[in-house]
Amino acid sequence: MLNFDLQNHRPLREIVYEQLKMQILRGKIVPGTRMMEVELADEMGVSRTPVREAIRKLEKEGLVTIEPRKGAYASDISLRDMVDTLEVREDLEGLAAALAAERMTDEQIQELTEISKKYREAVKNSETEKMISYDEQFHRYIVACSGNKTLLQISGTVQELALRFRYLYYDDFSRYEFMPVEHQRIIDAISSHNVEEARNVADVHVKKLKEFVIREGEEEFK
Repeated sequence: MLNFDLQNHRPLREIVYEQLKMQILRGKIVPGTRMMEVELADEMGVSRTPVREAIRKLEKEGLVTIEPRKGAYASDISLRDMVDTLEVREDLEGLAAALAAERMTDEQIQELTEISKKYREAVKNSETEKMISYDEQFHRYIVACSGNKTLLQISGTVQELALRFRYLYYDDFSRYEFMPVEHQRIIDAISSHNVEEARNVADVHVKKLKEFVIREGEEEFK
């Protein structure tokens, strides 16, 4: 049930939409699951109207598929979907790192380092939820420190799509054992204010993930 006291009196339809969206992105509503308005409304303690509005909005974003006379389903994810998103992330992450190398302060670099340390510890302890959270924080923080509002907006959408993929394959894929080292290379390039190196290591970081997904994910996501 929704906690309305913490929502600062925002419109109910927005609250329902955001909660359903995060349930899909985080795998709480798995791909192919039928989204029953009555059941969702009961779970959230609301009427069917804001749930119906949220589902229609999520359909426009590609997270829900509505089939005539059958109902609404959480959209399936294919290997192609994952690769498409990672292709876009390559350029965005590289640009963000390059701008961050120009603009990040020592305090911001220290904060990025702290996030990376938490991620490294989560990987060491095989804590999936924390790995996903700190990985997302790491990349979002670099974008935030790029100082480019347009990049921040575009990257936010791409990061949301990537978040859904993380929850699908994080438990099974072993690539994340090597991610802390790659994160450190990005930090080193940014802290040395080497713009081209920052762009390159961030680009390679995502490119390796894309290649890994293609190589290991063909059977799982075909």
